[in-house]
Amino acid sequence: MPDSGQVRGARSGSGVLKCATMTLPSPHALPALPAHAIIREVGLRDGLQSISRVLPTAHKIEWIAAAYEAGQREIEVGSFVPARLRPQLADTAELLAFARTLPGLSASVLVPNLKGAERAMECEADLMLLPLSASHAHSLANLRKTPDEALAEIARIVAARDASGSHTLIEVGISTAFGCTLQGAVAPAEVLRLLRAVLDAGVDRVGLADTVGYADPAMVSRLFEQALPLAGARLNCAHFHDTRGLGLANAYAALQCGITRFDACLGGIGGCPHAPGASGNVATEDLAYMLLSMGVATGQDFNRLLDLRGHLAQWLAGETLHGSIWRAGLPRTLGAAPARAHHS
Repeated sequence: MPDSGQVRGARSGSGVLKCATMTLPSPHALPALPAHAIIREVGLRDGLQSISRVLPTAHKIEWIAAAYEAGQREIEVGSFVPARLRPQLADTAELLAFARTLPGLSASVLVPNLKGAERAMECEADLMLLPLSASHAHSLANLRKTPDEALAEIARIVAARDASGSHTLIEVGISTAFGCTLQGAVAPAEVLRLLRAVLDAGVDRVGLADTVGYADPAMVSRLFEQALPLAGARLNCAHFHDTRGLGLANAYAALQCGITRFDACLGGIGGCPHAPGASGNVATEDLAYMLLSMGVATGQDFNRLLDLRGHLAQWLAGETLHGSIWRAGLPRTLGAAPARAHHS
């Protein structure tokens, strides 16, 4: 068998072996992976917003407490949107108040407009996530604003935050960055234009989101490689849906680019009400396993994480949950590895 990374020999249509040499990339040429990564749990917002059932506040508080005990240190607890539009998220202020009692936990909320941002600052959220769609059609469906109108609202929110002296960080999530079920293709140049604009507006962080699961690893690599020189360390989050089974592969591609923060939902729940066909996010437990198996620490305690996943399945009985680790379990090859990867 050939060695030294070369494959020799190819048969022609007549069956005659023709000499050829193909040099395979050395495994040592792969980029070094980061030692640590952060998984932000977004199931309480992105997951529950797509489920018609309203989970009782007591269960949500139990979820936050158990996730914290499992090692999660970034949790998106809800969204400040009108209760008539999203009754599933009407208790966000109460959840945020509880989350702020847990030492070292960064509690974030999604806010679609200035009014929501004012509530986030009033409740002293650690971070508010502002959605900005790169798809014109999705932006109109989700925010009833064009992307440029949403940009103007983001600038107003940054100005209000700065004027108030609030310490709440502002992160913009650029959704439908890899395509849209309503519009179709989204030009990378438009994503980069919006990225520059929000950075100029003074936001603290930016992330790129595959809202509908259209991305593949090559697309992810190309877009992040174009975006990182523009944003530097302020581009530090990736958000992938697993609609077509490529969520983990896309997360790996972003990790290779140096991204170290990822959104995920326990049990792979989630979707986007304004993006037909979008299914759940990457499952938290599967992402944590992939990272740990590659030596990337996340601080997740798998025993507690899977126990919480079991509770979630009971709370959402009848709903479809996803994830492979829940079904297959951890491999015996990880038996010598600690259940909890070290926090830096």
